[in-house]
Parts: sequence; structure tokens; C-alpha cells
Amino acid sequence: MAAFNEGRGASFPPASLTIPPGEAFHALAASFLGWTLDAFDFFILVFVVPAVAREFHRSVADIAFTITATLAMRPVGALLFGWLADRYGRRMPLMLDIIFYSVVEFLSGLAPNYTTFLVLRALYGIGMGGEWGVGAALAMESVPVERRGIVSGFLQEGYAFGYIFAAAAYFFIFPHLGWRPMFFLGGAPALLVLYIRTKVPESRAWQHHRPERGAIFRAIRNNLRLFGYLVVMLTVMGLISHGTQDLYPTFLEHERGLSPGMVAGLAIIYNLGAIIGGLVFGLWSDFLGRRRAVVIATLLGVLVLPLWLYPRSLVLLAAGAFVMQFMVQGAWGVMPAHLAELSPPEVRGLFAGLTYHLGVLFAANAAFVEALLGERLGYANALAIIAGSSLVLAAITIAFGGERKGISMHSGSQKNVITGDNEKSSDSSLHRRRS
Repeated sequence: MAAFNEGRGASFPPASLTIPPGEAFHALAASFLGWTLDAFDFFILVFVVPAVAREFHRSVADIAFTITATLAMRPVGALLFGWLADRYGRRMPLMLDIIFYSVVEFLSGLAPNYTTFLVLRALYGIGMGGEWGVGAALAMESVPVERRGIVSGFLQEGYAFGYIFAAAAYFFIFPHLGWRPMFFLGGAPALLVLYIRTKVPESRAWQHHRPERGAIFRAIRNNLRLFGYLVVMLTVMGLISHGTQDLYPTFLEHERGLSPGMVAGLAIIYNLGAIIGGLVFGLWSDFLGRRRAVVIATLLGVLVLPLWLYPRSLVLLAAGAFVMQFMVQGAWGVMPAHLAELSPPEVRGLFAGLTYHLGVLFAANAAFVEALLGERLGYANALAIIAGSSLVLAAITIAFGGERKGISMHSGSQKNVITGDNEKSSDSSLHRRRS
């Protein structure tokens, strides 16, 4: 199978193009903190939906719809800030995006009514969608190529760290001050801009590939087939994430009878599994290859399904939840590096961010489908069907896709292109080495 023909060695860039460790550290720190705080701001609402609904005299479904509005607007942010990052550099769009989503988050805590809150959450989606692609491009272009996999895992699991921080804020702030101060705290990421402004240099890879006017649109037009594949890939990846996370707390509460405190405790346990899995599979992807690491993680996830859903013992449930998210987020931990390597250098910020958030958008109905099936078949069986089929589909989609492990972000060398169809598209600007 073409998916498993990659060599073990990577063609690393010459030493003259190596980024100084200090620059790489600051770029990674800024990208990681930006994504972590972005996720923190998103998950704050997840914990306080009932409280917001009571204050605005609306149903829980109405407040849940504001989360849908956030998800729906994320591709808009990816398109806008991704284009700015490819046209004008990574630093300034990243700073603008962080200021934007921080201000909107703070204003959400001041919303006087439901309509205002809904509009603000939709605007927040634009900011959330803009951060990932720009931050991932900056980080992957800055770190040493031989460390790209583990850095990818670390960067992606900022999402899990953000979830844990939001849970901590809910535990310490909400019982004493209510839901509004939690959104005020969500404005704090704006301070990160000071760090980026003073410490983070512009991406050297972007400076090397800096596109001329019109080059961004040509690169997109010449790589529409690749763009379509990446959207499909990120959709199935989104399905395994949403399919294993969104309704799992509901399953624990309704079918296993766990209290909210026990559910929260299990959530922390499986998010720790997610963080460790992202780091481990990210590291392994530097040796095994990006696709092989993802395929192994997703297929092992299928084997974990019985332990994840059907035990009656709390200990076994905790073990199953930990291992499942170890595999799911292990697969996701490879994505920042994999996407950055596959994306055309002229549009790396836009390509990675937009395909990511379109995939999330198309996968966002996983919980809804699971809820419908759960009413008829039980939540355990519903999660097994959706999560199991998504894991298998993800393995197949990734296996037959492309790989460019070890590609130089600076020279654009394509010596490590290992792919089926993409390998043959030599007419694409994505496969042309820039002089």
C-alpha cells in the first residue's frame, strides 16, 4: 500500500537555515499559549450554559445554539486571519486575532440580553478560527524539523490544557462570583500580545516564501484537489474527536449514574490521557511517519471501544476513558505538523487553518446524531457506532492520503513527498521547488 512506503530518514534543512533555539522557543510558546487560552475561552461557556440560560430567561437549547454559532464562524476567522498571515506575516495577524477574541470574550460577560450574547459568541468564533492556523504555521516553521512531531503534539494539546483551565475556573470562580466574571477572566489572553510583540520574531520561512500579490489565490486554485482532501481528512478527524468527547459526560451521568463531581473527575483523567497521547504519538510520528502514527492510533482506538463504554466498574471506566483519549488525541497531536507539511508554502497559514475549521464544522453534528441514536439504542451503543465507524474511516482516509514528513519549510524541498495521488500532481505549485 502506498500509504506505508515512506522511508525512515528525513531530508533536514542545512544548518544555515536552522532557527536559533531562543527564537524557536518563543514562537512555540506564543503559539501554544494562544491556542490554550483560545480553548480556555471557548470551554468557559460549556460549564455555565444552565446559569446563562436562567439569567437570560432562555432555554438551555438556546444557549447551546450560541456554541453552534461559534463553531459555524470559525472557518470565517481561518479564512480572514489565514490570508492576512500569508500576505503580511505571522506575528501581526496573530496579535490582532488574540486581541480580538479576548475583547469579545470580555464583552460576553457584559452582555445585557440573549441577542447580544449570541452576536458576541458568533464574533468570538471568528477569533477562535483565526488562531489555530496562524499559530500552527508559526510554530511548525520555527522548530527544528527533527522535533516537529513532538512539538506538534504539544501544540495541539493546548486544547486539552484549555479545557482543564476552564474546569478550574468553574470550580474556583463560579460558586462565589457567578458566570460573568469567568468571561472577564477570558479577556486576559490579550496580555499575551505584549509577549509576542517583544519576544517572537517573524517566521523566516514566511520571509523566504513571501508571496507576491495574487500568488495566494493562484496557490489555492492550483491546489483545489489537495484542499478538498484535507477538508475530508479533517472532517473524519473531527468526527473521532466530537464522537468520543461531546456526549461522553452525558453517557456517564445517564447510563452509569455518576454524579457531576465524578464526571468532572473523569473528564480531568481523560484529558490528561489526551495530553500524554498527543505528545507520545507526535514524537513517534517523527520516526514512524505522520500517516502511520495516525493510523495506528485510530485502529487502537477501535480496540479500546469495549473498555471505554461497557464496564460497570468506575476504575475500568476511568482506564478506558484515559486510553481512548490517549489514542484520539494521539492522532490529533500529529495534525499540526502533518497539515503544515502538506500545505503549500505560499498559503500555509490559510490552508491549514481553513481546512481544520471546515472539518470541525462538518463534524459538529456528531453529538446530535449520537443523541438521536442514544434515545433508541442507549448512549453506550450510540457512541460505539459513531465513534467506532469514525475511527475506522479516519484510518482509511489518512492511510491513502499524502505525507511530507521532514520537508524543509524554508527551501520548499519536496524530497520527502510520499503520497499516492498528490505525488503525481507535479503541475501544482505545491510540488514546485522555489529557487
